[in-house]
Amino acid sequence: MSDTLFAKIVRREIPADIVYEDAEVLAFRDLNPQAPVHVLFIPKRAISTLDAARGEDALLLGKLTLAAASYARAQGFSEQGYRCVINCNADGGQTVYHLHLHLLAGRSMHWPPG
Repeated sequence: MSDTLFAKIVRREIPADIVYEDAEVLAFRDLNPQAPVHVLFIPKRAISTLDAARGEDALLLGKLTLAAASYARAQGFSEQGYRCVINCNADGGQTVYHLHLHLLAGRSMHWPPG
């Protein structure tokens, strides 16, 4: 496994406010939230970026997305709405090179984001 901040969270070397976990996906609250609810969903098996994902990662990426949707439904955000974002590489806003999905909820989202 890589040695990113998120890999250390998966290994429980760094504490996190974990809100969801299964065999392949871990989710925890973002330390710098951009909405009232800001949860990061990560695959436990590190993939550096969305661009680095391959065909054999399709099932894992699907599980990541479905975990976020399931969490949103369970928390009551699905009817009002929520946003899921995956940033890719520096110009896409990615700062930790372990693929992660941002789930944002609890306020009205606008486009462009802000």
